[in-house]
Amino acid sequence: MAGIFKAYDIRGTVPDPLNPELAHRIGRALGEWLKQGEVLVSHDMRTHSPALSAALVQGLREAGRDVLCIGLGSTPMNYWANQHYGVDASVSVTASHNAGQYNGFKISLEQAKPVGYDTGIGEIEALVNGWTSAMPAPRPLGTLRTVEGALELYMDAMDQHLAPLTRPLRIAVDCANGMGGHFIAKFFERHPELTAVPLFWELDGTFPNHEADPLKPENMEPVCHAVTAHGCDLGAAFDGDADRCMFSDEQGQSIPSDLFTALMAEDILKARPGATILYDLRSSKVVPETVRALGGTPVRGRVGHAFMKRLMRETGAVFGGELSGHYYFAQCASTDSGLMALITCINRLQHNTAPLSAQVAPLRKYFPTGEINFRVGDIQKVLGAIQATYTARGGTADHLDGLTIDLGDWWFNLRASNTEPLLRLNLEAGTAQKRDAEFAALKALIQKGG
Repeated sequence: MAGIFKAYDIRGTVPDPLNPELAHRIGRALGEWLKQGEVLVSHDMRTHSPALSAALVQGLREAGRDVLCIGLGSTPMNYWANQHYGVDASVSVTASHNAGQYNGFKISLEQAKPVGYDTGIGEIEALVNGWTSAMPAPRPLGTLRTVEGALELYMDAMDQHLAPLTRPLRIAVDCANGMGGHFIAKFFERHPELTAVPLFWELDGTFPNHEADPLKPENMEPVCHAVTAHGCDLGAAFDGDADRCMFSDEQGQSIPSDLFTALMAEDILKARPGATILYDLRSSKVVPETVRALGGTPVRGRVGHAFMKRLMRETGAVFGGELSGHYYFAQCASTDSGLMALITCINRLQHNTAPLSAQVAPLRKYFPTGEINFRVGDIQKVLGAIQATYTARGGTADHLDGLTIDLGDWWFNLRASNTEPLLRLNLEAGTAQKRDAEFAALKALIQKGG
């Protein structure tokens, strides 16, 4: 079980350590931790998801929790159903973008409030580990009800956010055989003004075509090629559980997610002047600069969906974006939704008919390295030495998430991995030459241990 209880969710390989027996224990622990109320459960298309879901449900019921099952559903659909059916908590059985041998559980409280390690997962882990021989005797069994037709209701709800379609668009969509394929055909059937170029819409938890992680450039290649081959206006690539989506312009060039955040902020701030927009601290400086220029309030947040969702609620933000392709919407209970991001982009292209590449071009004003991993021996020693070196050069340091140093014309963030002895670096500068020179110097410091 070591390592499966993580900062944002519970996740591991199947069948070792995660199997129906452990899923049953996790369900029981979650039910005991919740103490009362009804729990909604959905699952993704992985081959082992139905069995893990059933075991989780049994554990919840043995803890006395009533359970509502909606069957197959993306993670954003789970968040929607949490609100729609008015439950006290929900669980999406999924391992998101991980390979087919992984599975796990994303847990939310009422109104889709996220549960992270410091807000419940740690206590659930303690309960599971505390039952070293056997679980306590079951409580009176909670009820079980199953609802049909949740997908149609979900699509009805999402359609409310789509603006009137005044011009046709051709869109390449890569679902990577993940949960985007559960809803995307219905979306296009409902809107014949939109023409789809489908890639890998068939649900297949073995992911036979490519990883369901659009953050990796190689996984964007199919949709970028399809865009140019079929003359599309844009391309969209979902991750495995469809809470993330990344985009390509009409030239088949990937749009970095921080630039997409800045681009969408323009329309959002026109509708909600002065609103708060979130961005994660790996994002380009162009994001807060753009939000301020548009009269909005930019707020910088920690990396990770549990942290961003919490910050959305705390600040009353209407929109937020992460470099990983998570986009958060107040209209979606401050949760992330790949489909809502696609709808937001379609809405923009209805009134701004310039090619998407031309719209993004003014935002490509800085020069990032992208995220680069370094394996180090003593993470804290390295971070301390690097902070001392760069603050001595006049840099400003903060520790919102790892170490961020801002030196005016360039900045960097170093964050420790939750699971490996890795430091993750993001660096950005005003010129390519400055980026390359400062990256080389910082890389040398990291590799020699600070």
